[in-house]
Amino acid sequence: MNSVFPPLFVSHGSPMIALEPGDAGRFMRRLGDALDAGWGRPKAVLAVSAHTTARESVLLGGARHEAIYDFGGFPPALYQLRYDASGDPALAAAVGAALGVPVIDHGGLDHGIWTALRYIYPEADVPVVPLAFDPQASPATLMALGERMAALSREGVLILATGSITHNLRLLFRPNGAGQRPEENSPEMPESAAFRGWMAERSAARDWDALADYRRQAPGAVLMHPTDEHLLPWYVAAGAGGREDAPLRLHEGVTFGCLGMDAYAFGPQAGALAAQLEKEAAPV
Repeated sequence: MNSVFPPLFVSHGSPMIALEPGDAGRFMRRLGDALDAGWGRPKAVLAVSAHTTARESVLLGGARHEAIYDFGGFPPALYQLRYDASGDPALAAAVGAALGVPVIDHGGLDHGIWTALRYIYPEADVPVVPLAFDPQASPATLMALGERMAALSREGVLILATGSITHNLRLLFRPNGAGQRPEENSPEMPESAAFRGWMAERSAARDWDALADYRRQAPGAVLMHPTDEHLLPWYVAAGAGGREDAPLRLHEGVTFGCLGMDAYAFGPQAGALAAQLEKEAAPV
């Protein structure tokens, strides 16, 4: 069994993924099974989400976390779901000291964290330490932050970054040719496909300079990400994986024609995780 957890980035999409898993939710279930089979349970999850941000990096060191319903206008059933997990104040303190990041005695899991974890670890039996980041920080700055976190993966901690590989909510409310909003299974916009393809290609080439400069170099970057925060967690996980190994796309998909649901693994164990996922998907 492997001892080094591969840092991960998963796209959480709409909060409705908690009720309607779709392909991405089903992938995350398999992801949890693959991690259990190949790595066992981590001693904790260090979570970096697009929805937990601050003016500077800060760790949430509360002893307990509950799901935060940081959204509105969704069906009542969504607000009845719970995901209550323990924190790890001692780990938060140790990580904070190593990174030079302050720790606050605060708990809570934004929907980018708990909607993913309820598929990966549905029993909520793994402690969670959320890391807030500055959404104005550059990709290069956040990669450097991730590089300082690399040792955690060798110490039994799963680094889980969540956001969306493409994220422009205004496109979800654009009328289609019939004057209606796009359906969940709408054909993908060319700009979304081009951006997702560019991220995968530049990742496979380990073109770190281009990836850090995505807003200028990637096709459709500003349309797919009017603001950076949903892609920035990708760079934290990438930094934690190191520059020697190419980021590996484990899952690709899109909802509503524009909301990319791709997932990536980083570091030397990314290939092993991909192989384990294939085993999980193979017919018995």
